[in-house]
Amino acid sequence: MLKSMTGFGSATVEANGLTVTAEVKTLNSKFLDIFCRIPKSYSDKEIELRNLITHQLERGKVELSLNLVRTGDIRPAVMINRSLVAAYMQDLRETANGMLLTVPDAELLKLALQQPNAYLTEAPDPEAGASDWEVILGAVKEAIRRCDAFRQQEGATLDSKFKEYIQAIADRLRAVEEQDVRRIPAVRERMQAAVVELVGNEEFDRNRFEQELIYYMEKFDISEEKVRLRTHLDYFIEVLTNEDANGKKLNFIAQEIGREINTIGSKANDAPIQKLVVQMKDELEKIKEQTMNVI
Repeated sequence: MLKSMTGFGSATVEANGLTVTAEVKTLNSKFLDIFCRIPKSYSDKEIELRNLITHQLERGKVELSLNLVRTGDIRPAVMINRSLVAAYMQDLRETANGMLLTVPDAELLKLALQQPNAYLTEAPDPEAGASDWEVILGAVKEAIRRCDAFRQQEGATLDSKFKEYIQAIADRLRAVEEQDVRRIPAVRERMQAAVVELVGNEEFDRNRFEQELIYYMEKFDISEEKVRLRTHLDYFIEVLTNEDANGKKLNFIAQEIGREINTIGSKANDAPIQKLVVQMKDELEKIKEQTMNVI
């Protein structure tokens, strides 16, 4: 089953007075590259999120974004130590009066709030923190699941495209085989004419001639290349249907296909076949481009 490296998934979960929206975006990349945009208060959970992404999405450039909104009763994490601030204000007022100064209460409050221990930090509730994390984790898992489903849909489209491109190459290979039948007699005629010319030459060397004949027979023969190309095309389709199909293997097969196409073009020495080779190369470039986007 093919999976594209391009995907998107979004999920929103509401529970315990907390609304969590998680978004996962993926693009193609040689390796797994993860970027997490999460609140600082959960920075210690980034490793856990990265492990979850690694297990589910395998490969690609992945961006995770988290947005948290409190919808229930909200208590500030930092509160004013009112009794101590009141004592500070009383002391400041008496000091000002002793110096025959009149200071507004607003100014006294501002000064009192700047004094040591004027604020109380509430210790976090471990149970509430664990409950919130479960909500966050649920949203992230659902976003990843939807992103993976998106990748599978894109993979199905790629699968169809690959089969279309491979079939186009196979059709042109069939045309090459038909043209090769007509090409051989033309090559034979040219070689026979060359033989007649050589035999009529007084300096004709039979051993040299046999070596040249074998060389040209091997040079013009594309039988093995046609068989190998057909095999590679069939193997490409076979890999597509495997559960462990992956872009790296498909790209390697595409390189082998390209090698056989190039060899056919260089050995055929035939204009119609050269035209078909160019068309096959065009289809192969489409395959190579798409394999870069397969996991």
